[in-house]
Amino acid sequence: MTYAGDLTPQQTWDFLAEHPDAALVDVRTDAEWRYVGTPDVSGLGRPTALVEWIRYPDGAPNPDFLGQLAAAGISPGANRPVVFVCRSGVRSVAAAKAATEAGITPSYNVLEGFEGNVDEAGHRGVGGWRSAGLPWRQS
Repeated sequence: MTYAGDLTPQQTWDFLAEHPDAALVDVRTDAEWRYVGTPDVSGLGRPTALVEWIRYPDGAPNPDFLGQLAAAGISPGANRPVVFVCRSGVRSVAAAKAATEAGITPSYNVLEGFEGNVDEAGHRGVGGWRSAGLPWRQS
């Protein structure tokens, strides 16, 4: 594995609670943050960092991903745990791998992401951060 590993949404919450220096980074798009919502870790005394992995609206990779992480206080060599979350746990794996390769360790992925997997009707919400009943907010 090229990153530290995968955590369920509940394991992520517990991990963040146990590691006050750990950061949660939501790598979805600006549109997803605005219209779907974001994990809310303010109850643990910190913000959720919002850094697009894939840019909206063109769908291109974010060329300044590492720079934006650094601006959020997440940089190589800090030995600060970082947990990445996306919609379903796919983009966040790529982000965790890229962060690890850049020296941001340990980097983790949230299984099932924020919205979870799709059900038999094609609707999201099977698993994921929101389905687990963890704090979130919508603007």
